Amino acid sequence: MAAAAAMALTAGGECHALAETGKGDHACGTAGTGGYTCAEAGRGSDAAAGGRSYACTAGKRQDPEKQTPESLYMQFMVEGKDTVYVDELPPARVYSKMPRQKGREWRKYYRLVHNFSKAYPYALAARHLVHEVDSTIAADNLKRGKRDRYINEMQKELFEDFEQPMRSMTVSQGALLMKLIDREIGKSSYMIIKDYKNGIAAGFWQGIAKLFGTDLKKPYDPDGEDRAVEELVELWDTGQFEGLYFSLFWKFPPKIEIPSKYR
Repeated sequence: MAAAAAMALTAGGECHALAETGKGDHACGTAGTGGYTCAEAGRGSDAAAGGRSYACTAGKRQDPEKQTPESLYMQFMVEGKDTVYVDELPPARVYSKMPRQKGREWRKYYRLVHNFSKAYPYALAARHLVHEVDSTIAADNLKRGKRDRYINEMQKELFEDFEQPMRSMTVSQGALLMKLIDREIGKSSYMIIKDYKNGIAAGFWQGIAKLFGTDLKKPYDPDGEDRAVEELVELWDTGQFEGLYFSLFWKFPPKIEIPSKYR
């Protein structure tokens, strides 16, 4: 169903600007999408070309601190008396609007895609956080007391950063988030609580989850029950999820703000 629903075309190309050396007027031009703007950057003598030569800025949208000479200027080739500037553009995706679909299975799929767009960014943040916590505990060789204090500090920080967005989630979104955390981390939410807190805390939260019809111990099943979710993850990883969402809902997915320290 995901393949049928995703109606996105991908187009890509290169930014080519031809310049005849030795002539007075020249503009490298504007090409494509993705923030590339080719513009004349300077002139100078070019013995190989027998006349003037030009540099062309790529105009990439980058953090100024990360810019390098290689990222600022386009590559070029001199062919006879012609200078050919070459750059590579990222794919330009064209999304189409899929007609509204009806039926119980389609309603279920619409809900899954929307819930996934809300939950998956937090699962990725959880993966980053668990890796950071495990690395810190191992690197500092934290003993029981210091380890507990460190985890409590991280827990307090997590509540400050994520309490409000977590409270705004629906029960089905929360259940999906637990599955996705299992996928990204490799252990269930129950085991995560048990490992970092204790069995009593894990049992308490498992009881709360049961009241809402979910199960913290239930493993992620990419080849069975959760196959549709796994397809959405694959689309996300290949940059196609946005196109699927747009084709279904005729708008882009909601932007989930994740603090940079969890990315």
